[in-house]
Order: sequence, then structure tokens, then C-alpha cells
Amino acid sequence: MLLRPIRRLLVPSLLLSQSQNVARANMASFASAPGSGTIRTGDGTVTVNPSAPYSGLVILMHGLGDSAEGFADVAEMWARSAPHIKFILPTAPTQPVTLNGGFPMPSWYDIIGLSERSNENCEGIEQSRDTVIKIMEEENKQGLAYDRMMLSGFSQGGAMSLFTGLQLPAEKKIAGVLAMSGYLAGAKQFSLSDAGKTTPVLHCHGTVDPMVQFPMAKKTESTLKEAGIENYELKAYEIQHTVIPEELAYALDFIKRCLPPDESCAVKEKEIDEMSVKELKAAIRKGGLGSQAVGLVEKSELRNLLKENKK
Repeated sequence: MLLRPIRRLLVPSLLLSQSQNVARANMASFASAPGSGTIRTGDGTVTVNPSAPYSGLVILMHGLGDSAEGFADVAEMWARSAPHIKFILPTAPTQPVTLNGGFPMPSWYDIIGLSERSNENCEGIEQSRDTVIKIMEEENKQGLAYDRMMLSGFSQGGAMSLFTGLQLPAEKKIAGVLAMSGYLAGAKQFSLSDAGKTTPVLHCHGTVDPMVQFPMAKKTESTLKEAGIENYELKAYEIQHTVIPEELAYALDFIKRCLPPDESCAVKEKEIDEMSVKELKAAIRKGGLGSQAVGLVEKSELRNLLKENKK
């Protein structure tokens, strides 16, 4: 069954309803799809939990003006073929974007223009990088090694994956970077690390993209290769600023090559009595027990709910 083509625009309509963002912000902390491994939190993050032993992580970042919901369907589709991988989709902070006349929208950093020179600074990109690294650090605290993690994204999110993933130090080297319709942003702040030089990169891009034009993809490739990157593939598709099933299938193959199933790397779940309140809530969401947790406040109540429903 093929996923229908998905159009992801870099510059969204200014008529985008703000009610969607308000609704997401009002979601309860236990919000989830009933009986599924997908959970949603009030900060706009979507997490697709693994259905097999957890041994890999992909952080998937959306484009300008979008949210985590924009790629939730893609993450769920990928998860069905890679059940050992957790997909975390954060939502960018809402802030004014110069390119769109200062109109506030979800954005990982400010975009002044689409030329090479206007993308040198990208105010806010370092703060967003720190947000992504914090997610990685939290998963590492749970027991997942950094070399079992990947960064990925579309458009501005693809730029974030390159900017963050290729500057990491050796002790935080990741398994790979996937950029779809992305580009190298924040050139003045960017410095390819030694670990980044050997990090595999797949860059998928449309040859007729009117937003992030294909020459920007070629320039990104040449800049990184000149800097010493060893494994960089630029995969071209005759498409505009969008993704298509063929591209998503190729990207999934890349993810599975970088993060093959490996139970020796799997994160061991804590015993219920050893879990913190945060971990208990996460386990309740993962187990699809959110509706039963409404009104529960005490740690002992959360523990008992999990124990009563433990198989």
C-alpha cells in the first residue's frame, strides 16, 4: 500500500488557523491514540514508541510553519517497518520570521531569505540545536547509546539535522543524518567536527524545488565534501518542495542500514517501583492507559495503575 504524495511547503499560508496550535497546547499530559504507541504532549511533541525492544532513535524535525503533526504519519509508517526504533518529533518554537514579513510561526530559527548569504547567521539556530541535543541526552540517560541515534528532517528541519548532527563531538557521534529538501544553514556558526566527517548523510532533494532550489543542495554537498565529510549521498528526485513515496522508502532503507535491529543495544525497562513520576507517566501513555490515569496525582496511584494492567 503506497502512501499518498505529501506536499510540505516551506512558506505556509498566512491564513493558517491558530486554533490548531491552541488545541495542541491544551492537550492533557497523558494524551495518546487509544491503544497505540503514538503519544502527544502539551509542548507539541509527538513520540512514536517502538513495539519491539527499543534499540534505536530517530529525531524527525518538521519544516517552517509546520508542526510535529506534519510528519507524524510518516513516522508511524516507518515505525511499522522498523519496530525497534523510537521516533521523536518535536515542534519548533513559534517566533517571528523575517522572510514572512515578521509573521509568527513555528520556526527552528529566523530565515531572512533563501540566498546563500542570507543563510549565514540564522538567529536562533544554536538554541534549537541545544533543544535537539537535550532530547538526545534524555534518551542516553535511559540507556541508549548515541551511536544508536539519528537526526532527520524536512526543509528547515533537514537543515537542523545537518547543523546539529555534523558538529557533535566524538562522544556523541550519531549513526546518521537524513535531510529531505534541506540545506546547510548557519554557515558562520557551523564547523564540521571530526566525528561529523565520518557520519553517514543522505540528502534527498527535488530538482525542480522552487523554495530550496537544487543548486543549494549541490552547494551543501560541495561545501561539506570540501570540509572533509566522507559519506554524503545527494539523491535527486524530479519533484518540487515535497516528499514522495519513492523517496520515503529510500530514506527508510537508509535508516534501517544505520540502525539495524540489535537487542544487545536495547534499553532495559525499569521495574515499576524504580520509576520516577515522569517515567511512570511515560509508561502509562505508552500502554494506552491515559484515560484511566485522569485524576491520578500520587506516585503510588500511578504505580498501582501500571501494576494492575501489567501483562
